[in-house]
Amino acid sequence: MDNSDVGMKDKSMQDDRQSDKTKKCRLPKRSYGSHHSGAIYGMGFIGAAIYYISGAGTFWMGVVGIIKAVFWPAAVVYGLLKYLGM
Repeated sequence: MDNSDVGMKDKSMQDDRQSDKTKKCRLPKRSYGSHHSGAIYGMGFIGAAIYYISGAGTFWMGVVGIIKAVFWPAAVVYGLLKYLGM
């Protein structure tokens, strides 16, 4: 075995280690399907914020209205589950 063969072995081992590193660092495949729920939630948030803020008499009631606008989906789901007896 001459020196050129040793260099080739080291290089191939280095390539193997590098490919192992890239295998570990790869991100899982993502699905890029349609994700419309964010848009629907956003429109619901804007509508709820307008509704609650327009009925607010003071600044702090407007702040409470914004907080309600963020959490209204949870209240709807809770009420629906309570109504269905689940």
